[in-house]
Order: sequence, then C-alpha cells, then structure tokens
Amino acid sequence: GLSLDLSKQSWSLAGLEAALALAKAAGVDAAKARLFGGEVVNASEGRPALHMALRAATDAPFQAQGKSIMAEVQAVRARMAAFADGVRSGAIVAADGGPFTGILHIGIGGSDLGPRLVWDVLRPLKPQIDLKFVANVDGEDLALACAALDPARTLVVVVSKTFTTQETLANALAARAWLADAVGQDKAGAQMAAVSTALDKTAAFGIADDRVFGFWDWVGGRYSLWSAVGLSCAVALGWDVFQAFLDGAAAMDAHFRDAPLENNAAVLLALAQVYNRNGLGRAARSVVPYAHRLRRLPSFLQQLEMESNGKSVTPQGEAVTHGTAPVVFGGEGSNVQHAYFQAMHQGTDIVPTEIVAVAKPGAGGSDMHSKLLSNALAQAEALMVGRAEAPIKARLFAGNRPSSVILLDQLDPKSFGALIALYEHKTFVEGVIWNINSFDQWGVELGKEMANAILDELQGGAAKVHDPSTAALIERLK
Repeated sequence: GLSLDLSKQSWSLAGLEAALALAKAAGVDAAKARLFGGEVVNASEGRPALHMALRAATDAPFQAQGKSIMAEVQAVRARMAAFADGVRSGAIVAADGGPFTGILHIGIGGSDLGPRLVWDVLRPLKPQIDLKFVANVDGEDLALACAALDPARTLVVVVSKTFTTQETLANALAARAWLADAVGQDKAGAQMAAVSTALDKTAAFGIADDRVFGFWDWVGGRYSLWSAVGLSCAVALGWDVFQAFLDGAAAMDAHFRDAPLENNAAVLLALAQVYNRNGLGRAARSVVPYAHRLRRLPSFLQQLEMESNGKSVTPQGEAVTHGTAPVVFGGEGSNVQHAYFQAMHQGTDIVPTEIVAVAKPGAGGSDMHSKLLSNALAQAEALMVGRAEAPIKARLFAGNRPSSVILLDQLDPKSFGALIALYEHKTFVEGVIWNINSFDQWGVELGKEMANAILDELQGGAAKVHDPSTAALIERLK
C-alpha cells in the first residue's frame, strides 16, 4: 500500500549506483541478517533489537541470542487483546461498576510519541473510548488532559519500563490523586494499569499485577509502540485495528528483509539521505505529511532518527569523521507552505524535503482532498524546477532542490504500520553506513542526572557546584 518516488532527488544514475555500492561495502545485507537473527546489534548495552518480533506472526522464528521469544511475545499480545476486549465490552469496569469512557495515557519519549501518533492517525471521528496523553512534567499538561475526562469513567495507563522516570512518576502520582478525589483512595488503583517490568514498584503504587503488562530489554523505547506500550491505543481503537497496524509493519519487515538493495524501499530512502548528508553536505531534512492525521509524524521521526543516529562515536569507540543524523523538522501540509517554505524555495541553504501523501480521501471528501494533493505535487515540482524568468529578481527560484514522495494508497491501519516500519528500517540502514549504534541513547542520560541535582537545590537542598551561568540561573529562580 506504499510507493516511494525518488525521481526528484539530486543524484544522477551514476550517483545512485555509487550509493548502492556504498551500501554493499558497508555490509547492509549482513547487518540485516544480524538484526533479524537476534544477534547483539546494540553493542554498548549488549542487546539485540527485535521490535520486528512484536508484530510478527506467532510461528515466526525470532530468537534473541539463540533463545526463542515468540511464546513470550504472544502471551503478552494475548493479554493485551483480552484486556482491550474486556474494557470495550464492559467486562472490565470502573470502580463503581460503570464502563470506561476515557483513557489517560502517561509516558514520555518513546512511551508517548509513538502511541500519540497512532491515536491521531487511526482514531475514529466519534470514539467509544476517548484517549488523552500526558508527557510533560509541566502541570498544565495534566490539567488540560484531565479537564476533558470524567475521573469516575477514566482508566489511567502509566508507561515506564523501570517505573522510575521522573516526569512519568510525577504525573502518575497526580493522576492517582485525581482519581482518588473522585472514587476514593482505596478504589483508585482499580482504575489504573501499567506497562512496566518493575512489578515491585507497580505493586507499591497500588496497581494489581494482572493490570501490569511487560516488555523486554531487546525493545528500545522509540521502537516500542508495537509492544504493550501501545496498550492504550489497543483499548481505544479495538484489537482488530491494532492487529492490522501490526500486520502492516510485518509486511514491511518482510520486504526489508528479502528485497535486494536496489529495490528495497528502506535502503533507497536511507541512501537518498546519506547522499544529501555526506555527499552534498546538507545537514537538515524537512518532512511534510500532506495529511492532518499524520501531523505528528515529524515529531515522531525526530526521536526515531535523531536519538538513534545522533552519534559521534563508532561501536569501536573511535570518533566518527563524517556527518551523521541530520536535523529533522517539519509540519503538516499545506499549513507549512505559509510558514517556512519561503526558506525552502529561496533561502541560502538547500534542505531536502520528504513529502508524505495519501491517494484516497478520508473524511473531508474528494474535492478538498484534490486541493491537498495538488499542493503536495506542486511543491515538489516547484522545488525541483524553480522559476528562471520573472519581472524582478526577487521572484526568481533557483530550483534544483531535492525531494522524495512517499504515497500511501489510503491511510488505514495496515499502510500506516508499514510506513512506520519503513522509517525504522531506513534509520537502521543509515546507522550501518555511518558505522554507529542506532539502538543506544546515552546522550539523554547526563541531563537527567543533572536535573535531579538541580531539583534538590530548587526545593531547598544544599547548593551544588555548577558553572557560573547555571549557578546564577538557580539563584534567580530561588
């Protein structure tokens, strides 16, 4: 259900062949075999990366370092399906015996961005169960979400693998207090579920073990929406919809695993980025979905790509001497045409653009959809051909600005699952070519550690040693 058009990219046929030769020299085929074979591809943490197993058929031969994992995957999947069906049918109810009409999903990073995007894309116009998300530790985020929900009819789902994430726990505590005010302290836990591997901590929080859904250390956060991290979406959408989403990703997995490099969508999309980043020195890329439901796709890709490949050290501990992950930014078309596209067409930097469009209209009807698609195609054409003649120089366009177009036949669960899996595999291929580990994220740790120390100071603790700039800001706040 997807097609990829790279005909407006900057490479000539010789450039494309050189890029394919680079992929072969970097060992992309061998790396794919290691990935699907469950070998350790996350060297710094000693782990495989097997998010593909989360959407695979039950009889798929996935193993993690020689140990079969599909029975465990299927067991969690079955529990998710049963829970989703139970909530939707009324077999699982709120504290007063009434049905759940809302879900409050609490997480951050990979525990938030993926599920939030899934809900935006696949939600019905009038959902049986509404779904709200809270990620930011700013209390306004939680207050706005809770204002739209009835606490007596809300299921709170807390997503944190270790159940220690500062922002998530702060929001979870506040949400539990919100429930307790409505249903009583002793009944608040009955309206909560968790996605975590820390059963001792979830139990201490008041969540029963049969409401806790686990996942595995071979699932990275930004690759986890296929796991129990997607529980809120599975409940709010219904299991059939969530299963179709998994099936679409599994179909893309098979394509990526089996297709030769020269006809492999993820490989070719990755090579277009490598060609622009390393061959032409273009350090940013714009992603523009011409579909309102896909408006959060650029934010999702910021984490997927920049957290995965924003690295400057090889797995061997050596400094990387070439550019890695470009900056990813974007917004929904045609809105952003009236914002930053001026710079895209006539600015001094050339920024490759990725346009994602959907062939068949959704709820808006065919007339409006034709207008949307005409803008998508026109922008790609204008970026490439420019304008050579105009009455004043300010109206000239240099053109020769590259773009790719990903076209979905329709925006349904299966094609959307395939789209996200396409980007996951693209990211992996780039990491192989750049010789970096796409599956760790040590760069997010230092700021978290420092935040804990500063929090203690802001709350009256002893002063710590800081640089003069930070120390002055802390004093100003105090």
